[in-house]
Amino acid sequence: MNVSLSGNSPEQPAGLPRSPELMRREDTALLIVDVQERLIVVEPGNKRIVWNIRRLLDGAKVLGVKAYATEQCPEKLGPTVAPLAERLETHSASKLSFSCNECAEMFSEWRKAGIQRVLVCGIETHVCIQQTVLDLLAAGYQILLAVDAVGARHSIDHEIALRRMEASGALLTTTEAALFEWCARAGTAEFKEISALAKELPPAED
Repeated sequence: MNVSLSGNSPEQPAGLPRSPELMRREDTALLIVDVQERLIVVEPGNKRIVWNIRRLLDGAKVLGVKAYATEQCPEKLGPTVAPLAERLETHSASKLSFSCNECAEMFSEWRKAGIQRVLVCGIETHVCIQQTVLDLLAAGYQILLAVDAVGARHSIDHEIALRRMEASGALLTTTEAALFEWCARAGTAEFKEISALAKELPPAED
C-alpha cells in the first residue's frame, strides 16, 4: 500500500519549497548604480550594459519588481541615460559617496516595501558597485549581481571585483537568468513578455 506521509495522495505529490537562494519578486529590488551620460561612454561594452539593464527594467515592470537608481554627482557627470531614466518610476538618488550607503530615502522605501534582497547592476564594478555590494551585505541584504549588466574600464578591475564580491557572499547571475527567476513559471502572459525580452538580439558594438 502506497502511503503519502505528507497527507497528499500519490497522484498529487507535494511540491518542494522555493529555495531561499532564489529571488522573489515581492521582496526583491533592482538597483541601478550610476549609469550616467558622462560615465557610461568610456565603458567597454557600454551598449551591452545599457541594453541588459533596460531589459531588467522592462522585466521588472512586467513582474512588479521595484526598481531604483543612483547618480554620482549628477551635476558634473550628467543624469541617468535616457533609455533607463524613462523607465524608472522613482527619481534617481543623488550621492557623493562611491557606495550607495548614504541614500537614506531609498533605504527607507525598501524597509517599508519589505525588500530583503537586491539585484545590483551598473558601473563601475570595482568602485561604486563593489562598495555598494559590500555595504549592503554588511546590512543584511541578500545580494545578487548581474555580471553582464556591470562594467569597468579595465578588465582586471572588473574581474577582481567580481571575485571579491562573490567571496564576500554576493551571488553572481546574468540578466536572462534573473528575468526567468523573477518570472518563476511558464504558461502566463508575463512569461510571454519575459520570453520576448530573452529573445532580443544584443546591440552591435562600435
